[in-house]
Amino acid sequence: MHLFDTHTHLDAPQFDEDREQVIARAVEGGVSKMINIGFNRETIPTTMKLAESYDFIYAAVGWHPQDAINMKDGDLDWIASLCSHKKVVAIGEIGLDYYWDTSPKDVQHEVFRKQIGLARELKMPICIHDRDAHEDVVRILREEKANEIGGVMHSFSGSWETAKMCLDLGFHLSFGGPVTFKNARVPKEVLAQTPLDRLLIETDSPYLTPHPFRGKRNESAHVKLVAEAAAEIKGIKWEELAEITYANALERFGIV
Repeated sequence: MHLFDTHTHLDAPQFDEDREQVIARAVEGGVSKMINIGFNRETIPTTMKLAESYDFIYAAVGWHPQDAINMKDGDLDWIASLCSHKKVVAIGEIGLDYYWDTSPKDVQHEVFRKQIGLARELKMPICIHDRDAHEDVVRILREEKANEIGGVMHSFSGSWETAKMCLDLGFHLSFGGPVTFKNARVPKEVLAQTPLDRLLIETDSPYLTPHPFRGKRNESAHVKLVAEAAAEIKGIKWEELAEITYANALERFGIV
């Protein structure tokens, strides 16, 4: 049995005291692979260090919409140069965030478009951050021909209508802790309708902690709780869902 945490932030300061133990717990809990996300000037180097230190940890590198205002001309070239590294499997997390008012929308749009263009040029999948910006995210993905590369809608929170548009663009939908929450009606309904071959699971640790640990720090070992909740929604055994999503992630990110 294999589990794949497709989105985690193990380099976050929340893990500074016990990072090695957190990673060990994940491995002991059946997590065979993880993708750590480097999303700005600070976290890209620490993500690369993690990926180079552990065989089973891979990297995605990109520029987060919250940090779009801080992106310099040379940063896109930096991301491009890192994409040739054997452990870098995606550009991300990139996208739009209208919840946190840290970067103007026009700046977010420009940085998002540039990174989609880079991903198309390099033929890399993209990992999408979409918070309260579903309509603009889908529109920009269409306009920038993101269907040519596809990718992952990380911690998907949109409606089934939005989900269908993302699936039509060739994207996988990834679900995390919220599908374990009793009141999370929409994510559960969307997951129930998502084809098994387009489904991924994640933790987004140290954030979005699943039940029954909600309110505490999340960690990659908890991806099993996501697998169990998703399997219950799908009406299959959690071990089967774990293997399906593991295989999906290997294929989506080109990991052999």
